[in-house]
Amino acid sequence: MKLAEVVEQLDLDVKTGSERLDTVVTRGYASDLLSDVMGNALEGDLWVTLQTHQNIVAVAVMKSISGVILVNGRVPQEETVQKAVSEKIPIMVSNMPAFELIGRLFQLGISGK
Repeated sequence: MKLAEVVEQLDLDVKTGSERLDTVVTRGYASDLLSDVMGNALEGDLWVTLQTHQNIVAVAVMKSISGVILVNGRVPQEETVQKAVSEKIPIMVSNMPAFELIGRLFQLGISGK
């Protein structure tokens, strides 16, 4: 499934990386610990987190993450937006809590395996 389909199906607000919405999502990963994502996320994962600081962009680049979804209506910090734009990392925002969003992603066929 492509990021554009996820955005449309879940009514996500795209903050950065709209030029990369044709990226294919291979699976999902949810964590708020950067070290956990660095150790366990795989290339192409769609990362669900509540973190808004610019280090999420560095981790997304390092792991070749397809995109980052911020939950609970959290908005990326300005430095995060600037870094994501320069690195071409899609950051999207959902008003849903993480539990609901992850369930909806699973219904769309995106699993953690």
